[in-house]
Amino acid sequence: MIELRDMQLLVALARHKHFARAAADCGISQPAFSMRIRNLETEMDTAIVRRGNRFEGFTEEGEVILRWGRKMLEDAKAMGQEVGSVRGAVSGTLTIGVVPTALAYAAQIPALLRAEYPDVVPRILSATSLQIFQGMEDGTLDAGVTYGEGVPPDMEAPLPLYQERYVLLVPAALAPRAEGAATWAEAAAVPLTLLEPGMQNRRILNGVFAGIGAEPQVVMESNTFTACLAPVVEGVAATIVPEALVEALWLGEETRALPLTKPEESKAICLVTRSGSLATVAALKRVLGAVEAQ
Repeated sequence: MIELRDMQLLVALARHKHFARAAADCGISQPAFSMRIRNLETEMDTAIVRRGNRFEGFTEEGEVILRWGRKMLEDAKAMGQEVGSVRGAVSGTLTIGVVPTALAYAAQIPALLRAEYPDVVPRILSATSLQIFQGMEDGTLDAGVTYGEGVPPDMEAPLPLYQERYVLLVPAALAPRAEGAATWAEAAAVPLTLLEPGMQNRRILNGVFAGIGAEPQVVMESNTFTACLAPVVEGVAATIVPEALVEALWLGEETRALPLTKPEESKAICLVTRSGSLATVAALKRVLGAVEAQ
């Protein structure tokens, strides 16, 4: 008889693509992990994993079993939450992937949920747009807060949350002016620390600079805004951040926050979910939808 635990092991192996890391994630030893996979292969009378000196992927039959395993786990989680909602209480852990530019916005989610659904515990993880879509596909994420562009067609229509606009955070000594706005051309003329090219935010910024024919002076790249802000505090470089993040920062007297214009650029940040979502996801959609409607 196939057990949900076996499906959890398969999904972990698909996520980590490494037996030892998958075993550690599941809280069992690697020998015990491998034995359960082999026992499942015996029960299913087919090879599930392609093996060499290391994990090489799933067989064609293994991919089928993995796909059904993910569905079984999603259905089991949804069943438990629906039973709870019948009793009048939505409860459970809600894992949300959030692009780094929207983490300041996402910080309000725990309080919003707690006010309406005190038994729902949000788990917020920073992730790229691609990681969010992959996580929702393999069941490691329940929902995502990301850019509305490029959402896979098998997901529900994105729920718009807000428009992301951009601000130049710049040391006073490097600022084109002390207050007001700055142009994108002026931003390109100062040393910049930006997120790495593989991140959606960086692709957006690159697109704006290319559109005005400017070549930004990038002196450092990182996958976190925290690292990008450090040179600003030191007074040696500027960075470009979402307006929502500026509101959450404490800016020293020697830092200027200048909204970027010419062009006026904005991108929709949305909540993305899969069809047939969990009760906890439905709760999240209701509270964020109510905030957006205000």
